[in-house]
Amino acid sequence: MEDAMSSNTIVVGIDGRDDCENAIRWGAAEAAARGGQLHLVHAFVWAEFKVPHGASDIAPGLRAQADRIVADAVELARKFEPGLTVTGRRVDGFPSAVLLAESRDADLIVIGSRVTGRLLGLVVSSSGTELSAHAHCPVVVVRPTEDALAGSRVVIGYDGSRPADAAVDFGLDHARRHGLSARIVAVLDDADDDDHDLLAGVREHALADDTELIEVTGHPSELLLEWSADAQLLVVGSRGRGGFAGLVLGSVSQTMLHQSLCPVAVIPHAAIEGPA
Repeated sequence: MEDAMSSNTIVVGIDGRDDCENAIRWGAAEAAARGGQLHLVHAFVWAEFKVPHGASDIAPGLRAQADRIVADAVELARKFEPGLTVTGRRVDGFPSAVLLAESRDADLIVIGSRVTGRLLGLVVSSSGTELSAHAHCPVVVVRPTEDALAGSRVVIGYDGSRPADAAVDFGLDHARRHGLSARIVAVLDDADDDDHDLLAGVREHALADDTELIEVTGHPSELLLEWSADAQLLVVGSRGRGGFAGLVLGSVSQTMLHQSLCPVAVIPHAAIEGPA
C-alpha cells in the first residue's frame, strides 16, 4: 500500500454544501497529524452538459461559482489548521470519476454525507459508494453533525480477509497517531472452523498493540454498529470473506455508511493491490 500512497496528501471532495464543513475539518486535522498537505477538489459536473458556463443576465457564471466554492473551502481549511499547506482546484467531470483519478496519488480521500431528515437519516452519494468500492487509497466518509467527531476509540471490523488485514493496519495506525484506544471486532461464522485459525494472527497483533479484541457471532452490520457506538472512527475492508463479503456494494455496506454515527473508513481492494 505504501507505493500507492506516497504523496502524504489528503484529498477532500467538496461541493459547496454546508455539510462539507466536517469533511474539510476532518481532512485538515488528519493532514496536520500526518505532517502532510490538504488538497480540496471540486468536481465541475456542468462541463459534462451542454449548458453555458459563463456569466449571463440571470447567473454569475457556473465556473465562477465553482471557483468561489474552492476558494471558500481553502479559506475554511486554513482556519481549521492555520499552519497546514492547503491547495484547491476545480476539475471538470463527475465527482466519482474525478475523485477516483485523484485517489491514484493520494494517501486518503475524504468525503461528506448529509442528513435528509429524521426518517431517512444519512445519505452517502452514489459517487461515495463507488469510491468506497474502487478507489486506489482508503476512503473516509464523514458525518455532517458535530457529535460525529467526538468518539474515544477506533473500531475495526475484521474477518480474516486481505482488506480486513489492511483495515487493521490502517485503524491501529490512526489510533496511535491520534492517541486513541483501538477495538477490533471479529465477526465469526459458527459453521466455519477456519475462522479461529484466521484470528490467530490478529490476536497476536491485538496483544502487541494493547488493543481490545471482541470475538462475536451474528450479523456484521448490527454488531459493528453496536460496538462502534463510542468510536471516533470505524474502519472496514471493502470486500471480505464470511461476514463482511460484499461490504461496499451489499446491504451491509448500506447499513454501515448510512447508519454509523461516526466517520467510516473503507479500505478498497485496489488500495492494497497498488496502482494499475
